Amino acid sequence: MDNLINVFFNLDIIEKVWPFLLQGLWMTLLLSLTVVPLGLAGGLAVALAGNQGPRWLRWTTVVYVDFFRAFPPLVLLILIYFGVPFLGIDLPKFAAVALGFLLNTSSYYGEVFRAGLESVPRGQMEAARSTGLNRAQALWHVVIPQATRNVLPELISNTLEVIKLTALASVVALPELLNNARQAQALTYNPTPIVLAALMYLVLLWPVVRLLSRLEHRSTAVR
Repeated sequence: MDNLINVFFNLDIIEKVWPFLLQGLWMTLLLSLTVVPLGLAGGLAVALAGNQGPRWLRWTTVVYVDFFRAFPPLVLLILIYFGVPFLGIDLPKFAAVALGFLLNTSSYYGEVFRAGLESVPRGQMEAARSTGLNRAQALWHVVIPQATRNVLPELISNTLEVIKLTALASVVALPELLNNARQAQALTYNPTPIVLAALMYLVLLWPVVRLLSRLEHRSTAVR
């Protein structure tokens, strides 16, 4: 038991690496607060284009969604970070990661929003237009709020996956939580920093998991 604690829960190592991992946690939070809104906005735009746009735009969104849902996000991140400079564009690490996650997450959010838009009866749009609202106003004030409410558990579930996906940023050495934990592990020759990082992810995501569970139960009860 003492050996287990010494290897995986070494208090001396935790005390030394805690500030370093805390810096990584702040970067993970900053990255999450950037890529989640970007993904939501991009996904909503994709869904509206596929649901409300002309035929050619709908087919374009189908190709976009299918491509980026099928393309491995890790490979996409590497291609953007190492490939874009060959086009004469020097992206900072944070911007490259944000762009990669935008392309990936907007395709998933787009499918969720599309299902939400299709769940709203067409009569809602007609009723909103009859009150004097134009099409854009009817979408923004009537249709989109209902669509979002209908797929809220799916949106939160997807957001949970996006936050966990930010760990992939370590492949381009962005100093987020996993990257700092791996560096600390290499310096201490001990897996304690990785275990500590896992616990920090658990504390960060547990409230979201509980919120998702409550929403799913409420949705089931309503049905």
